[in-house]
Amino acid sequence: MEENSKKDRNDRIKELLEAVTLSDSHRGMDVVRKHLPDHYLLDAAGEILSWKRGRVLLTTGFYVRGFPETDGPVGTFVLAKALQSLSFSPLVLTDGGCEDYFAGTGIKAVTEAADVSGFSGLISIERCGRCADGDYKNMRSVSIKDHTSSFDDLFLLAEKTGIPTIGIGDGGNEIGMGNVRNVVQGELHLDPCVVPCDHLIAASVSNWGAYGLAAALSVFTKKPLLPEEGEAERFLEHTVLLGSIDGVTGKAQPTVDGRAPGREEEILSGLRDAIRQCEDL
Repeated sequence: MEENSKKDRNDRIKELLEAVTLSDSHRGMDVVRKHLPDHYLLDAAGEILSWKRGRVLLTTGFYVRGFPETDGPVGTFVLAKALQSLSFSPLVLTDGGCEDYFAGTGIKAVTEAADVSGFSGLISIERCGRCADGDYKNMRSVSIKDHTSSFDDLFLLAEKTGIPTIGIGDGGNEIGMGNVRNVVQGELHLDPCVVPCDHLIAASVSNWGAYGLAAALSVFTKKPLLPEEGEAERFLEHTVLLGSIDGVTGKAQPTVDGRAPGREEEILSGLRDAIRQCEDL
């Protein structure tokens, strides 16, 4: 009876969180979701909470039209702050165009990492991974290899050495989507990333997947791990001032994947409301 009650609660938590993170889907993540574990967000959160409280490597940064896109860094900022609140030491690995985004935030960012030794886990948020031919491609199958460091090497190394990995993506070409490469290729008709991960999180926008993971951690720990109202929006605006663009519109404006201005805050507000509803379960 108790086991059934726990499952019912987890089912309801899943529904509440996914209603937000998978809303307004434009890229087939609703299709990918059907091929993921039932409680993939909660499983990933539980995995993180099982880790030794040490260093966690987060990688982000996606090259679009000559600039880094706005999707990825904001979600990384939110998740890194949540990890800090849980006594982890996050380190962001990104390309030079994104490194300065994190200056002054209390989150360290670097552009090189030799290996994965000493990390409790690796997390990728909207980071391009290699396809079967070894190339790195955008959603139009155009190569961005010259602008994409091979950070997915670290995820392959982690797989060999037993260090747990989490991948967050919204299209099929991101690190971790190797878990569903046949789905991406066969049902979405895209050239998929082939690099797998232990826990894959699909979301309509990768930022939202990172927010959803932070929300799941909040539910489990009963700690307020999402940013204060306006904090993520200010970070987003900061990245635009430093050179990021909306990956869909190509404009230097504080929007993500062509969504309306303020949409990131709406998603965070929806997740805060979901967390409150989970408290009553």
